[in-house]
Amino acid sequence: MTIIRRNALNTTVSPSVSPPETLAEKYLETERMHDVQLLLQNLINSEEATVKLILDCLYDVGSVNLINQKLRLKPLNRVMKLIARMSKPVFITLALNWFKKNCPQLITNWLHTQVTFEKTQNRPQKVAVEVAELQPYPIPHTENMSQEIKNLRQQVRWLAGISIIAIAVLGVTAARLN
Repeated sequence: MTIIRRNALNTTVSPSVSPPETLAEKYLETERMHDVQLLLQNLINSEEATVKLILDCLYDVGSVNLINQKLRLKPLNRVMKLIARMSKPVFITLALNWFKKNCPQLITNWLHTQVTFEKTQNRPQKVAVEVAELQPYPIPHTENMSQEIKNLRQQVRWLAGISIIAIAVLGVTAARLN
């Protein structure tokens, strides 16, 4: 009877007549992939500014391409691009949290598939090797959050100004029509 246990990396060991060396090798492999995941988390935490710049670039390219693909009318297209530019800090904050939470695991799993050299069709039944739960490094938020708050306040001022101008133009237009 085979007991299947899953760990944080979903790394598994083949139950077919495993000599002690193979089991030890699989355990070492699991530990090393866990180390890779921890190193990736540390890299993301220490290079947060770089990750933000990458997400910023991806947002710029992706938002323009999506708006151009979905909206063909020029005036609406331009307005949506302006809105997309103004909502970028919110996207960056949400995307950074998602990136920190999910990407180390996704990258580790992908790298593991690259170094196993197994064909997907010939995989034997799996038994997991248990590894301790992942404890991420603490993330200092104070300086990043204060800058983001300043940016968001500036955008709120811009939106309030644009709204006041739009309401004034609407009022003048309504007054002229009457």
